[in-house]
Amino acid sequence: MPLPALAVLLVLAAAGWFLNTRPQEAPAPQAATSSVSASAASSTQAMIYYLDVGQGDSELIRLPGGENVLIDTGTGETADKLVSLLQELGVKRVDHLIATHPHEDHIGGMESVVRKIPVGKIYMPKVADKQIPTTRTYEGLIDAISDKKLKITQAKAGMTIPLSGQAKLELLAPNGTQYDDLNNYSVVAKLTYGQKTFLFTGDAEKLSEKEMLNKNYDLKCDVLKCGHHGSSSSTSAAFLKAVSPQFAVISCGLNNDYGHPNKEVLSRLQKAGVKVYRTDLQGTILARCDGRSITFETGQKSLVKD
Repeated sequence: MPLPALAVLLVLAAAGWFLNTRPQEAPAPQAATSSVSASAASSTQAMIYYLDVGQGDSELIRLPGGENVLIDTGTGETADKLVSLLQELGVKRVDHLIATHPHEDHIGGMESVVRKIPVGKIYMPKVADKQIPTTRTYEGLIDAISDKKLKITQAKAGMTIPLSGQAKLELLAPNGTQYDDLNNYSVVAKLTYGQKTFLFTGDAEKLSEKEMLNKNYDLKCDVLKCGHHGSSSSTSAAFLKAVSPQFAVISCGLNNDYGHPNKEVLSRLQKAGVKVYRTDLQGTILARCDGRSITFETGQKSLVKD
């Protein structure tokens, strides 16, 4: 292990830290497009990208004032393409970088982002010392953070990440610091933009969903990013009822070995009348929001397909 990574890991270990009404009808989805919308958000529009990183997760929030929030970064295989896409979109700085939890399919491209694009604040959940990863992916990220002299803010439920204008980002999970499964450490973030809301759930499973329900959080949203790539471990019936989304996005790889998304989850969403978008079938998905309505564009640039 490189000395900088070892030094940072020792500090983190000593601190006990890993590194806290029904939606209105939206207009019908727009026709599919073949290339990325490279323009920044307009003076009134937020742009939320659900990036097609294959069997992984990555979402980019672009606000009208030029502020950027990046939630997860997919795998290492798409790291270079992710950086190139961010640059193509005109992202000169990532103001808020969120690592939902330390699995490679969520933080695989994060070292490259930290090294190649200016980053403001980094948020990560607290993980039990014995679960702190020793993978090259994690160590590379820690090295990059150390080399750039950046600080890490512990992400936990109850926090609000300050954003500009009519935007607000609240963290609803994790609600604990001791879980058997790393997925349940996942940061769950709720974006409010005007009258519209978006929920990003990382790989949060039923245990984390139950904790959020027991806390009586306001989980209702217009767009749900389904937890754990649409796995049966997440998007429980009780959670889906509380969230009551109009739209759902599932991020997963085409013909992946895990069977994501789960058929029962898809059936549950269908029965609830939720319109489902999938990165494996529709590429990168762009949601445009003016605070009163949401429109979708599919067929945006994939990071795993030519």
